[in-house]
Amino acid sequence: MSFVTPDQPRRATDARGAGARPPGRAGLPRRVPAARASPTGRSHAPLAVAALVAASGAAVTTWLPVALALWLFQLSEGAGSLLDAARAGAAGWLLGHGVPLATATGPLGLAPLAVTALAVWRLTRAGVHASRAIGARGGRSPGRTLAAATAVGVAYGLLGTLAAIVVSAGGPGVSPVRAGLTFVTVGTLAAGVGAARTTGVAEVFAGQTPMPLREGLRAGLVAALVLLGAGAAVAGLAVATGGGDAADLIGAYRTGVAGQAGITLVSLAYAPNVSVWSASYLLGPGFAVGTDTAVRTSEVSVGALPALPLFAGLPSGPVDGPGAVTVLALPVLVGMATGWLLARRLLRLAIAERTTLSWRRLLVPAALAGPVAGVLLGAAAKASGGPLGAGRLAEVGPVGWQVALAALLVTGAGALLGAAATRWLARLAT
Repeated sequence: MSFVTPDQPRRATDARGAGARPPGRAGLPRRVPAARASPTGRSHAPLAVAALVAASGAAVTTWLPVALALWLFQLSEGAGSLLDAARAGAAGWLLGHGVPLATATGPLGLAPLAVTALAVWRLTRAGVHASRAIGARGGRSPGRTLAAATAVGVAYGLLGTLAAIVVSAGGPGVSPVRAGLTFVTVGTLAAGVGAARTTGVAEVFAGQTPMPLREGLRAGLVAALVLLGAGAAVAGLAVATGGGDAADLIGAYRTGVAGQAGITLVSLAYAPNVSVWSASYLLGPGFAVGTDTAVRTSEVSVGALPALPLFAGLPSGPVDGPGAVTVLALPVLVGMATGWLLARRLLRLAIAERTTLSWRRLLVPAALAGPVAGVLLGAAAKASGGPLGAGRLAEVGPVGWQVALAALLVTGAGALLGAAATRWLARLAT
């Protein structure tokens, strides 16, 4: 028998096998995981089946909350059947995608943007699921990305057309052709975003985009989101200040606790619309709550309004004094903060690259931030408005091009000023 001591090394022939534990440790030898099999022989779902399943999931998860809210809204003593709620949910689902409804009081086209945002998110996920199901994940193939997005869009368009036929059979009139085309467009674009991220095409496209354009897009998106956030904060403050009026409007619907909960949910579905209106109010153009009406910082001219909690936080008059200065300065400050963030980011990149940040490299993205923010906020303003019937309420919401122009000028000037000031101060500090 031989013993192994510290000054007697173990012979090579006595070495332990691979995967065994070191001497002195108890337990079974460590198992080395086997290499994964190559996925080349893996079977994938057909494109049509994957797209239909993904689009159906997006449709159901978007329609169900709308139907629940409208069912609670309709609830009263013995009123509000599940069939009526399902049909009303389909109508609200169509309206959330921008499909107008023809009612007895006129066209209804004011889309609840909360439903729109939910639908876009679910369609983005549908593009992810469809591209994974057909085996296109990480393939960086533009053709397969386009195929997955188009298939989801077409399947979603068929579901929108079916919903329009069902709603028209026992409720407001809806154009199946309009619904189908709208759903195909929205479904293809939203699913394309998810499919491009899953296949890696978005990463390739971002890598090929010039740096000034990429930084300008990022800065403009940040400015638009911050302005919308400021609008939401101002709108929330206005509703909180006039909370008694909103509670009285909700209590005027004698539908019990469940019905009032439904009214509250419907009001929350329009909360993003109010945020966009508030942002356009801060930018200057304001918005309308009917024909020949205006709600701006310098003018408030409204007539009789419907008993909707949506209008509970409207200002009672023009803003003057210190409040006017704050309201007018807020969008400019947002633009300057955007320029400051952009300059700080580019200065860090320049330090990492051991180069000097030139004025051209800084000011070109700052100048692009204004047009990008203008396009985004103009599109949001356009989507947030629409008719609430015929007559006075045929025009509700801001004018898209006016909001876009105001955002372009205010945000662009503020971003240039903030970026230049940050660059100058950083130069003085060095």
